[in-house]
Amino acid sequence: MFFPPFLIFFVFIFISLLLLAFGLIQFGMFSWAFAKIGIPPEYLFVLLLLCIAGSMINIPVRRIKLEGNFDDWSVVSFFGMRYRPPHSEHPDEMVLAVNVGGALIPAALSLYLLANASRPISMLLALAAVAFVAYISARPVPGVGIALPWLIPPIAAAIAAMVFNYQFAAPTAYVAGTLGTLIGADILHLNKMKYMRAPVASIGGAGTFDGIFLSGLIAVLLAPVGG
Repeated sequence: MFFPPFLIFFVFIFISLLLLAFGLIQFGMFSWAFAKIGIPPEYLFVLLLLCIAGSMINIPVRRIKLEGNFDDWSVVSFFGMRYRPPHSEHPDEMVLAVNVGGALIPAALSLYLLANASRPISMLLALAAVAFVAYISARPVPGVGIALPWLIPPIAAAIAAMVFNYQFAAPTAYVAGTLGTLIGADILHLNKMKYMRAPVASIGGAGTFDGIFLSGLIAVLLAPVGG
């Protein structure tokens, strides 16, 4: 399934932020610290760019019987973001999907960082803290699914990384911000999906993608932190 998790305008905003971060890296401001993330800066840049491209790809997982038919919105606004829900030919069902750029790629990278972490317990504690914050902050938005204010994941991830794993704040912020958001906002609220009255609900898609992506940028900016 191919559709963007927000209006195209926001794609340009995210790409501009990504180019700004990459420009700072190329000028040597952060390159010396990228050993803490465990991934060369140019590779991380490509991965974040792939997240933007992959945000338009959703892999269907299952169909959920709706409690009432979905509403046919043209554009839905939530937390300052605007989203155009896809259309469906099955008004009594909702397709549950997994977003490639907002779930699969960040989760794979997070698991790699977690598997190679020198302090995995500290990283898991930060992840649990972000998951808790995401869980209590997320709320159902008709036509979208489970939505989360876009600044909460990166801020929570940055604070948790500094508290629980200061010496390796950058990879900790990435793992906590991405997996914590996916678990706390999306996975732990799966039982509420059937009440969303939306044709498609995408894990890591509309509602949480922006927070997950910004958590990646925060991890980049935290690279110089620590010993």
